[in-house]
Amino acid sequence: MGEAGRAALARWLGAAAGVDDLRIVALDKLSGGAIQENWGLTVEIGAAARDWVLRTDAPSGVATSHSRAQEFALLKAAHEAGVTVPEPLFLCEDASVFGKPFYVMARVTGRAEGHVLVRDAAVAEAGDALVERLGRELARIHAIRPPRHDLGFLTLPDGAPALSRVAAYRRYLDEMPDPNPPLEYALRWLERRAPESREITLCHSDFRTGNIMIDGARITGILDWEFACWSDPMEDVAWFCARCWRFGAWDREAGGIGSREAFYRGYEAGSGRAVDRGAIPYWEVMAAVRWAVIALQQGERHLTGGEESLELALTGLRAPEMELDALLDIAAIEARGAA
Repeated sequence: MGEAGRAALARWLGAAAGVDDLRIVALDKLSGGAIQENWGLTVEIGAAARDWVLRTDAPSGVATSHSRAQEFALLKAAHEAGVTVPEPLFLCEDASVFGKPFYVMARVTGRAEGHVLVRDAAVAEAGDALVERLGRELARIHAIRPPRHDLGFLTLPDGAPALSRVAAYRRYLDEMPDPNPPLEYALRWLERRAPESREITLCHSDFRTGNIMIDGARITGILDWEFACWSDPMEDVAWFCARCWRFGAWDREAGGIGSREAFYRGYEAGSGRAVDRGAIPYWEVMAAVRWAVIALQQGERHLTGGEESLELALTGLRAPEMELDALLDIAAIEARGAA
């Protein structure tokens, strides 16, 4: 961004913050954020420095991702519900300020990279205590229920949420240039065994290691609300425990950090809701299918020229791993049923 652009952004931020003397000290693109862009933003207001994050659209996107205005509304709802999230500050829908819509939130300390966190000694030592606290965080998210006027852009599922998911993923596969028999088989299996959901809550839909900022053994922020929706709360519980988000720490089934039972314990204590242990294996198959579909979409973003990126290209290569996870999980479920 040139000097004129930085000056325009500084003027807008100053007006949004209600101050006349805001200056931009630093503006740097951050790593991470495979679907959206995050910029580290340091400003000075008088003699005080503030560290913020500016979040905006990537050059190309994924169909199910919310707009920045919608994500800002979700972040505000979560903040008001007591979820540990970066404080939402300002929303700008005027593309002339930064070239595209954006919002600004407080910057929190810590790291989110899953492959780093599961190998961090402080995180490993906290283990079960940390995932128990994460269970309580998820419970706060699930305390947000429809109807909500401020979240009116979220559509309630028409029937069982699982069937809505199957229909969406089948539609995305139909848009791909090549057929995918393993995922089609898994989707048919999921369709035939879709559970009846007893309740609908707000689901983060990407609550996992990699989207959680941790500083030492302290949770500092639940990030990336772009996929949040009304759904079965067990979908979120299973997503956090799915094999694909353990980053090689296979024995620590709750996000590669701690035990599944500790995570369940925190969730049940915070929500007053029992984890439906019978439904979780089903939703873990759904998690593998969903991640495979997202990986294929990310690869297509690179291949079709929407956004050339080594990260997107490598993500596309993850799809066969997720296909195998789905098929192995199905086989294990069917073997238990036959025993």
